[in-house]
Amino acid sequence: MNGMNAVHKDKLMSDLRVVIADAEELLRMTADHAGEAAVDIRSRIQTRMNHAKADLLLLQEAAVARAKAAGHATDEFVHENPWKSIGIAAGVGMLLGLLVGRR
Repeated sequence: MNGMNAVHKDKLMSDLRVVIADAEELLRMTADHAGEAAVDIRSRIQTRMNHAKADLLLLQEAAVARAKAAGHATDEFVHENPWKSIGIAAGVGMLLGLLVGRR
């Protein structure tokens, strides 16, 4: 289940990057349109995009930190329990082999 959350978060982050890039392009395309309303809207969009970029960067940093922590925890477990780790890896490999062999 946690792996699915990571996939959804990665997709969300990717989608957010695309939306930000599209919004930036829209702002560039409408930069020559004058008018107080247009200037106000562009300003608000730019402010919100800057906030979204900052939030995206924080999410990315948090995801990297969690991945590093999981890697360190796994490394610790493997060093403290080498035979148990070998058994788990062999079991997972066997299950994957069975699943792939059924196709």
